[in-house]
Parts: sequence; C-alpha cells; structure tokens
Amino acid sequence: MSSADYPRIEIIIGGKRIGPEDRVARSVINPATGAELGTMPAITAAELEQAVQVSQAAFEHWRDRPALDRSGILRRFADLLRRDEAQIARHLTLDMGKPLAEALAEVRSAADYVDWHAEEGRRVYGRIIPARAAGVQQLVTREPVGVCLAIAPWNFPLSQSIRKVANALAAGCSLLLKGATETPSAIMAIANRLEEAGLPDGVLSILWGDPALIADTLLAHPLVKKISFTGSVPVGKHLAALAGRHMKRATMELGGHAPVLVFDDVDPQAVARTLSANKLRNAGQVCISPTRFYVQDGAYDSFVPELVAAFEQVTVGNGLDPATRMGPLVHPGRVAAMEALVADARDHGANVATGGNRIGNEGFFYAPTIVEAADDRIALMQEEPFGPIAIVSRFRTTEEALTRANGLPFGLASYVFTNSLDRADRAAAGLAAGMVSINHFGLALPETPFGGINDSGYGSEGGMESFDGYLNTKFVSRNSCPVA
Repeated sequence: MSSADYPRIEIIIGGKRIGPEDRVARSVINPATGAELGTMPAITAAELEQAVQVSQAAFEHWRDRPALDRSGILRRFADLLRRDEAQIARHLTLDMGKPLAEALAEVRSAADYVDWHAEEGRRVYGRIIPARAAGVQQLVTREPVGVCLAIAPWNFPLSQSIRKVANALAAGCSLLLKGATETPSAIMAIANRLEEAGLPDGVLSILWGDPALIADTLLAHPLVKKISFTGSVPVGKHLAALAGRHMKRATMELGGHAPVLVFDDVDPQAVARTLSANKLRNAGQVCISPTRFYVQDGAYDSFVPELVAAFEQVTVGNGLDPATRMGPLVHPGRVAAMEALVADARDHGANVATGGNRIGNEGFFYAPTIVEAADDRIALMQEEPFGPIAIVSRFRTTEEALTRANGLPFGLASYVFTNSLDRADRAAAGLAAGMVSINHFGLALPETPFGGINDSGYGSEGGMESFDGYLNTKFVSRNSCPVA
C-alpha cells in the first residue's frame, strides 16, 4: 500500500480540521519497512485553549442529551467501525506493524466495546435512600464530570482509545483525545466515523503534538476535570502527580510484568503451545502479555522444549503478508531495548534458549526469544520487556511461586495453569494483581473490569466500573415542607 492510501492526520477542534501544512510536523513511519506513511501536525498553546473552551461549550449540551440519544450515536459508530473494518485494520498494520488478522480482531473487539457501553450507558442509575424523618426524600444522582483528557497508547491504538472514548461519551462527558504519534490512523478512524455517526462538533477533539505541553497545559486548566492514561509506569506516575496537584480525577492503566504459574499437574506441552501464541501476540507489546513464566519442577523439562519449538515455528514478517504470525516492533527504540535486556541476561549467566537477535536490515524486527533464568535478579525479571521475550524459571512450591510472582511493584494481569481447584483458589487469592486468569486467557472483555493495582495503576476500563471515573455522585436531601 502506498502512502497515498494512508489517512490524513489532523487536529480537530469543534469541527475545524488542521493539517500538517505550514507548521511543525512529525513523520509517521511504517515499522516493517522504515518508509514514511505521512505527517502529523503539532498543536499550539493557543489552540489548546481553544480546544478546552470548545469542549466545555459542547459538554453543556451533550450532558443534557438523553442517554438514549447518546447510546444511539455510539451504536451507529460501532456499526461504522464494522462496515470499514478491512480499511481500518489495514491502516493499523501499516503504522503499528501487527499482523492483519490481529488488526482486524482489534477493530472487531473495539466495536463490541462500543456496543456494550452504549447500552450500559443507558443504565447509569441513582438511588433513593429511605429517610429517617417523615416528608424527607433522599436521592443519589450520577452526573458527568465534564471535560476529560484521554491519552492513548500505540500498542492497541484503536481498542485502547475506544476504552476511553466510549466510556466518556456514554457518561455524558466531552473528550480531548491525544493518541500516540506512532500510530495515528486509529485516532482518525474514530474521529471520522463518530462524525459520520452524528456526534456533535466539539464533543470529541483530536490533539497531536508535544506531550509535555498538552499534559501540563490541560491538567492545569480549571475546565479539565479528569484524565485517563494508558502507558508506561514512569509517565503514568508523572501524570498522576500532575493530576493530584490540580485535584483532577485520574484513571491510570500502566505497565505490567505478568507472571504465569504453570503447575506440574497440567499437560506442560499443551500449556506451552497456548502460552506461545499469547506471548507473541502483537510481538509481545501487550500490557497483559504473559512474561515471567514460573514453571514447577515436574513440568519444566517438558515445557521448555515445547515452548522453544513453538517460538521457532513463528513466521516473522510484514503484517500485510498473510503468512506472517508476528510483525515488527513499533520503532527502533524497542529493538534496542530488547538487545540491552538480552545482553544483561547473558552477562549474568542466563541461557538464551532461542532468539536473542534482531532480524534483517529493514524494519524493526526482533526474533521471538526465550531466556532461562535461575532466579529473579536479571533485568528481564525486574523490567517489563514489552516485546517478544519470555523469561522461564523453575519453582518448587506454591508459596515460592506466589512470593516470586508478587516480588515486583506491578500488579496488572496474572495467569495460572493447574488442574487442582485448591491450587487455583490459593493462587487467585494470593496473587497481587488486578486481574487473574486461570487455565485460559479471559481478560479484556467489554463487560469485565480491566485495570491494575500498585504501580500498574488504578481505576477500571471495562464493565460497570467503566463509568465510575466519569461521573460525580451527588446526594440531594429534600424536605417536602419548608421549615417554619
């Protein structure tokens, strides 16, 4: 596909579209080839102020639209995503690199998320609390917080942005959306199809440019009431500090380093094959990717060779090639990060069972890699690789596995494989994580909460909990008769 087929990247404020002409522009690069796909504009401080004012004016009307109307627009939006899924997925593959089948799955899951939240947004109920005195009525109502800022990541640029857009709009908020500069096509797909679905101008604004300028300006602005951020722990902590300084609500979905406990009562080869496919999804650039594989002694010697064989059978290449099962990393910095982590592992005596090298001289490809570690001291066990590297280590007892799994400050996703109900229950109760999946990969559904604890953040995107960060709770106590 030529760059002429790639969508035009624009700032959108109140229906006004601003392209990259005559201002600072950034290139959008295809990670499979290194070729330029297009350019994107950078917003100015004056335009940021304009965006906030437009968003506030739009909020005053959007908040009063019946929930049924808001739901209808979102349902039409979901239908348009499905109508154009092939084009949207192709653009995702171009700027993010993931295989076309994975990109298509992302579009479909995003549409499902919109549908579920469009309906659930019609059911944001208050309640009546029985009063202690005659003639008194006690009401609890839920009201949209106002103008919200959303900062979305590059690894799932459509679905992770949708998790913020659908939540905010269904709740009655207006939204300032900043997408990742590496993967802007998904953001334009959202904006263009929401406009077609009938979303009023100004309810959604699209921002591109200097992240520090955008975050510092908007979090300090009195009209911006909330931030939702998905990204790294260091950036999340910085934004959370800014939000706290200005008393802004925040939802933080930050990094993880997901442990996997594989007990010796399972079929280790079958589990290894299952874990291989999930570990290498999106080239391992997944915040809930299984990463630290703790395998019990009795299963280890059968598990590792099967995992190695599965990794070595994966076809790595351009995501537009139907034969590709794993695409490139999103930019060269990710390749350099993999090389540094593997070099550290080798320096500390870890065994690289397969991979451990970049692939080719074009694009940003890195081989599926397995590192065997005797303990948790290497950097790979301490730092989330966010790439196609699995770290495998032995354990003996359930207590040892839980202690090591909980040994990091992260707490997003975790996985358990066992045929013992007792072990499953002990692991589910003992793992310090926001999400635990046992004997399958059952996370990130529209109807289930998605979020972490500790350094992995707070707040949920998904399920009924989606709306908590976008709604104020108001208590009204009313006496039917004025006091004489």
